[in-house]
Amino acid sequence: MTMRATLPEFLAHAIAMEQEAADRYLELADMMEAHHNDAVSAVFRDMCRYSEMHRDSIRARVGALALPKLRAWEYRWRTPPEVGGEEGFDYLMEPYHALRYARSNEMRSMKFYRAAAADAQDAELRRLAGEFAEEEKEHVLALDAWLARTPRPSAPFAEDPEAVEPV
Repeated sequence: MTMRATLPEFLAHAIAMEQEAADRYLELADMMEAHHNDAVSAVFRDMCRYSEMHRDSIRARVGALALPKLRAWEYRWRTPPEVGGEEGFDYLMEPYHALRYARSNEMRSMKFYRAAAADAQDAELRRLAGEFAEEEKEHVLALDAWLARTPRPSAPFAEDPEAVEPV
């Protein structure tokens, strides 16, 4: 995915990506709670808060810069990179699976920002995209540490719990 964009377009994408992630995590938390899977609900609520904090941090960096109001078809993605697929919608998942799901989302986000930095024509956009990529890398590493402290599921779920994409 190329991200040849202006700085305001890039920032609009970054805010939208974090908002979509927060919305998805909240939806998953509510669904897990409805199925009495409170441990996984708590993980998704934490991820929702982290996405909201990252979104707010990006908004604070925007300052007085006017951002475009992009319509759904104007985004440079089919699905926002930090929003996973349907694999997060199984009410039987365990906290380990939820953390793996979140890690995959953070990896896609990191790759999105790295690509944006590589494609950037504007020095400030390149700097911010690189900074955002490093923040997402920190999120991946934090999730790795969280995963290391989380009991592995007793039965296989959708994938091998040992397979982890390198940062």
